[in-house]
Amino acid sequence: MIKRFLIAFVLLVLVCGGIVGFNLFRDRAIQQYFANMPVVPLTVSTAKVEPVTWTPAIEAIGTVAAARGVDLTVETTGVVKEILFKANERVEEGQLLVRLDDAVEQADLAAARTQATLDQQALDRAQALRKSGAGTQAALDSASAAASTSRSQVVKIQALADQKLLKAPFSGTLGIPRIDPGQYVAPGNVVVTLQDLDTMRADFTVPEQQLADLRIDQPVTFGLTGGDMAYKGVITGIDPKIDPTSRLVSVRAEIANPDRRLSPGQFVQVRVEQPKEDGVIAVPQTALTASLYGDFVFVVRPPSEKPAAPAQQEPARQGSSGTASAASETAGKEAPPLSAHQVFVKTGRRSDGRVEILSGLEAGEEVVTAGQNRLSNGAPVTVDNTVDPSVLLPKQDGAQ
Repeated sequence: MIKRFLIAFVLLVLVCGGIVGFNLFRDRAIQQYFANMPVVPLTVSTAKVEPVTWTPAIEAIGTVAAARGVDLTVETTGVVKEILFKANERVEEGQLLVRLDDAVEQADLAAARTQATLDQQALDRAQALRKSGAGTQAALDSASAAASTSRSQVVKIQALADQKLLKAPFSGTLGIPRIDPGQYVAPGNVVVTLQDLDTMRADFTVPEQQLADLRIDQPVTFGLTGGDMAYKGVITGIDPKIDPTSRLVSVRAEIANPDRRLSPGQFVQVRVEQPKEDGVIAVPQTALTASLYGDFVFVVRPPSEKPAAPAQQEPARQGSSGTASAASETAGKEAPPLSAHQVFVKTGRRSDGRVEILSGLEAGEEVVTAGQNRLSNGAPVTVDNTVDPSVLLPKQDGAQ
C-alpha cells in the first residue's frame, strides 16, 4: 500500500514538474523571439526648422456693415401710388423711388402758382405807375408784399408735395420692397433698405492687453475663412473706453469691397498685421503635441556614429578590390537609420498655422509634422515627405 502511494506521488511530481518546466521554457522562448525580432520603422513626414520672417497679427471675428446704409421711410402719411424700383437694383443719388398720392398737393400748388403769377403782374403794374408818378408808394409796397407772400406759398406747397416723393439719399443697392401699391404708409414704416456695398466697415473686438498694438490707419486683412484673407482695409476708429464687463476694446475698420461679395451683417475673419520680425524660430502647428507635462515635438536624428570594426576594414587592406568595391557600393546605397526623440519646447505666438518656439529647438533640426501619434521616444522612423499635412495650412505672407 505504501509502495503504491509512493509511486503515485512520484508520478504526480513528474507530471507537475513537466508542465511547469514546459511553461517556463515556452515563456522564455517567446521573450527571446520578441527580443530578437527587428523593430519596424514608422513612416513620418518632417519639416526642417529654419528662421523665418514672422509677421505677428491680432486675430478676431468681426461683423460687416455698409459704410453708408439706411432703412428708408417716408416723411408723411399717404397712399402708395407708384413704386419706381426693383429689388437689388443699383440706384444713384437723388433717384426717385416711391411716389405717394399727391393729387391734393399738386392742386394746391397749381392754385398757388396762379396766385403768384397774378400778384407778380399786380406788382409790375404798381411799379410802372410809381415810375410815372400816378401811383403811391403804399400801393407799391402792398403789391410787393402780396407777390412775396405768393412766392413763399408756392415754395411751401412745393415742399409739402416733395414729401410725397421718396428719393435715394446716396448711391447704393436697394433691398426688397416692403410696400405695395395702394398701401397706406406713415412715417416710421420702412419702405426699403439702401446699402452702399462699394465700401464696407467691420466692427470687431480685441483683448485689452493688445490695445497698445493698435493704431489708426493700421493695415487689416479680412476674409470669409481663415485661409482666404482676400480683402484689405485699415483701422478707422478705436474706442478709447474698455468694456469693464468683457475687458474688450471695440475697433472699426474700413474695407474695400470691389466684387461685392461681402454683405452687411456677415461675419468675417479679421487679422490686424503687426511689424515683421526676422530670425524667428517657428514650426507647423501639426508638429506640436500638448500634454500634461508640457508641449513637445519629435525631432528626427541619426544614431551616434560608431567606429568600424577591424574585421570590416581587413578586406580593403588585403587588396581585394572587387570585394571592397562591392561593400562600399552597398554601404553607399543604404540610408543611415533614423530615430525620433521627444523634445519639450516653450511656445509663443501662433499665426497662419505656425507656432513660435521660444526655447527647445535650434535652426537646422528636423521635426516630425505627421505620424507622431504612434511614436515613442527613440523609436526608429523613416521619412516620407510626399504627403505632408503642414503644407495644406495657410502660409505666413512674410515667411521665407
